[in-house]
Amino acid sequence: MITQMKKYTFLVFHRDYEPFLEQLREIGVVHVTQKAAGLIENDEALQAALQHEDELRRLLKQGAPDQLIAERANIEQRIADAKAAAQQASVWGDFDSQRILALQDAGYTLHCFVCSTKAFREEWGIPVNEKDGKTYFVVINDANNENYENNNNNATPLPLPDKSEAQWLQEVEHLNGLLTAANARIEAWQLANIDDLKRQLEEARQKIDWQRVTLSTDKLAEGALCLFEGFCPIDKESELNAMLAEAQVYYEETDPDKEDATPIKLRNNWFTKLFEPLTGMYGWPNYNEFDPTPILAPFYLLFFALCVGDAGYGLALILIGWLIAKEKLRIEMFEGLGPIIMALGVGCTVVGYLSGTFFGIDIYQADWFPAWAKAPMLKSWFGDGSGMWMGYDIMMVLALIIGIFHICLAMTVKAICYTKQNGFHATASTWGWLLLIVGGIATGVLAATSVLGPQTTQIILIVIAAISALGIFIFNTPGRNPLINIGSGLWDTYQMATGILGDVLSYLRLYALGMAGAMLGAAFNDLGMTVLGENPNVGTAVGFVLIVTFGHVLNLLMACLGAFVHPLRLTFVEYFKNVGYEGSGKKYTPFKI
Repeated sequence: MITQMKKYTFLVFHRDYEPFLEQLREIGVVHVTQKAAGLIENDEALQAALQHEDELRRLLKQGAPDQLIAERANIEQRIADAKAAAQQASVWGDFDSQRILALQDAGYTLHCFVCSTKAFREEWGIPVNEKDGKTYFVVINDANNENYENNNNNATPLPLPDKSEAQWLQEVEHLNGLLTAANARIEAWQLANIDDLKRQLEEARQKIDWQRVTLSTDKLAEGALCLFEGFCPIDKESELNAMLAEAQVYYEETDPDKEDATPIKLRNNWFTKLFEPLTGMYGWPNYNEFDPTPILAPFYLLFFALCVGDAGYGLALILIGWLIAKEKLRIEMFEGLGPIIMALGVGCTVVGYLSGTFFGIDIYQADWFPAWAKAPMLKSWFGDGSGMWMGYDIMMVLALIIGIFHICLAMTVKAICYTKQNGFHATASTWGWLLLIVGGIATGVLAATSVLGPQTTQIILIVIAAISALGIFIFNTPGRNPLINIGSGLWDTYQMATGILGDVLSYLRLYALGMAGAMLGAAFNDLGMTVLGENPNVGTAVGFVLIVTFGHVLNLLMACLGAFVHPLRLTFVEYFKNVGYEGSGKKYTPFKI
């Protein structure tokens, strides 16, 4: 739900302006209306403050000054280069680089080559090593042959290594010591500076907020009076009014107008609040819109669960979410998301159990799974337990039913909200489509279940079609030429006919992703059982555990990725489009310490 706001207009004498702002910031309940970004963001002082804040955030994120970070990166690169050089030198054996230098001082030069072992001829040079079907050899050139040329067309010249593999590995060990010292310096810097850096960042944020408020204040009467606006939630109204009475400033309290950029503060229960970040990803609702989160939350949970579709994976998500919530597992990108991961895990566990899948195992067909525990599963409700209903997969039919219901719900919410905002006369077309689609589906279901007879069904459908046609083709835009309304209705009919069908079919991705995950999980199980064999031993058991563990971890990651993206698409595209949600509101951010 969207919290109701009150609009405040403050008029303050210039001498009392800054003390009054301090009081507002201390109470921390007023969202100050800012001027258009172009009018305040170009201010030089504000730009400098924003740049300073960015520098502090960057420094806090990387965890050390550029010099220390560059030093560590340089050492890491030197380690990588030394390891690569050691790998290249390994084919030449354990040689003494000093003796090679002594040969060069004596007038001898070594030339290194590689060619396929099959093509190598002994007269080409001295073979040093054979590896991966290749022969590495050297040619010694003395001082009497100053113009040496490579006449071995089948051999590729290689640079002469200046160190042996052992020497390069010693270099790596030395560099690892330097890396340890560099990391120690970074950790010492963090211990001494991070808390102070966080304090500076908070001070910079408060300074920026202060500057934006002052830049959004109008100066009247040659600067003697300061005028600005703000919004306060009604549950904080009494607290603010008490402070204003003590401050003895002039203010005016009104209800927001439609033209006002009223900020949005959502008020939901603990479950729905978990999914508010998803609403924020699309955009906060306008003040005159509705909060989509209460409907988004259960459907996103259901969609995610259908995409994963495995009870075992659901239990794994519950465990991961609990570890993150208790800060026993620290993953930066999932920080603070432990509760929603647990909720999604519960949904996956329930849906996976109902579909009869546990870590890729079809537990409905498993003899070891209790018969009483199979009774709630969907396969027990339909047919012979094969998972088919009237020749179609149960989960596919369920996905389509959910899609139809979801879109019908969106159209219902749209009709109600548009009527509340604009009145019934301006939403006749919306109600016409709602009656045609929802009424037609409901009548068809009642007729298919023999609740309505053929004659009654025919009469109801004719009435629905007639009333819907009036709203869609005649009264879609009151006051406009009827012929234009008819043309507009025909265009809407074309768009609705093609759009609704595509929207409903989009929900098949829920079934497809769930089926793909189940099949891949079963494939890893079969592969593991193949390795285990009929006469397992320690080696095959270890192979089985490795394959199954790796396979299911990989499958869980891919399933969660698909289950995150595709339900968002169904919500942001199919649902929000049919519900008419704009999501162009601004989040409530009070001016506070």
